[in-house]
Amino acid sequence: MTGSLVAEFSNLDAMVKTARQVRLSGYCVIDALTPFPVPEVSDVLGERPSRIRVAMFVAGFATAAAGFGLQWYSAVVSYPFNVGGRPLDSWAVFLLVPFEVGMLAAALAGFAAFLAGCGLPRLHHPVFDVAGIERATQDHFFLVATTSADTDLPELRRLLENAGAIAVTGVVP
Repeated sequence: MTGSLVAEFSNLDAMVKTARQVRLSGYCVIDALTPFPVPEVSDVLGERPSRIRVAMFVAGFATAAAGFGLQWYSAVVSYPFNVGGRPLDSWAVFLLVPFEVGMLAAALAGFAAFLAGCGLPRLHHPVFDVAGIERATQDHFFLVATTSADTDLPELRRLLENAGAIAVTGVVP
């Protein structure tokens, strides 16, 4: 992607309508900055469901299975210790540690997947250099759109301005 434009709107409906127009015109809508969650914007952006739950399940289950296997191997194969005729491989004895390490691994994997999904840690993004972008947390709506070629940038700018954007600012990625 070579060029991005940030369009500022004072009206939510105008921003959502413009986002749909930009999408239908063949341009890419990267992001929308709004002071509150807007479900319509998620549809326009084409957001995929989060994979955090999958990462947490896989990491938690794999770590719990490894913890259980390690305990079982040490108690049954490596160092069998017969205490009062009890069975060596009683599964109930081995459940506490796999549960705890599985929960820890799931939490760590969830945190790592969250950071990766958000593209963090990123200390600075060029969009935050746009004048007035702080109003996205108060009462204005911003739409970030991009093109695949620099030659399409003036057409995208015209489309955003004609759709009722208060200001359209170029951003260098």
